[in-house]
Amino acid sequence: MIETKNLVKAVVTSEGVLTILKRVSLLIEPGEAVAIVGASGSGKSTLLGLMAGLDGATSGEVILNGHNLTQMDEEQRAILRGQLVGFVFQSFQLLPSLTALENVMLPIELKGDPEAKNKAKQLLERVGLGERWHHYPNQLSGGEQQRVAIARAFATKARILFADEPTGNLDTATGAKVVDLLFDLNHEYSTTLVLVSHDERLASRCERIVKLVAGEIVSDEPNIEAFSA
Repeated sequence: MIETKNLVKAVVTSEGVLTILKRVSLLIEPGEAVAIVGASGSGKSTLLGLMAGLDGATSGEVILNGHNLTQMDEEQRAILRGQLVGFVFQSFQLLPSLTALENVMLPIELKGDPEAKNKAKQLLERVGLGERWHHYPNQLSGGEQQRVAIARAFATKARILFADEPTGNLDTATGAKVVDLLFDLNHEYSTTLVLVSHDERLASRCERIVKLVAGEIVSDEPNIEAFSA
């Protein structure tokens, strides 16, 4: 479960205080697939970062799987992320000095799992890169890099997956294939998915759509199309 209570995020700029999020309250149940949509600057990526514990709020609370992130320091939040959370970003965030296999192995190894190599190979095969495991990120296409990132996100069987514009750097056809893969794995692993996107087609795959405008939730509705798909 993810819950935000009266969440506020403000930053100081040269022109004064800019409030990015304004008393945002949201409850996401385990296993839900929720899209957070809005125009650029609406605060959607900031909200995702706060829910994932990547940043601290100005005020309000974030409860992640029963843990109050606002009462934890960065080290404690990092440990919790390692236990519960997977990420898929627009920019892939792969380590360039590691092969595809090593990138997927890394979070598994950090948990001390001696089967890291075998599990990583199985995941790369699942995302269609079984023959590309020895390649470095700069030897892979954008779509292939995002597949590696998705494999890495599911490597530790995270309970919650945060995806920030996962198709933002991909062409339409490649993006569609990556989205299919993301939702297939999400279903297989029964993960809670929080997806940030300005792409309406991508958001329409989620069961629920939350819309932000200027840092405030203006709508929060079930997505009938996803239930009937």
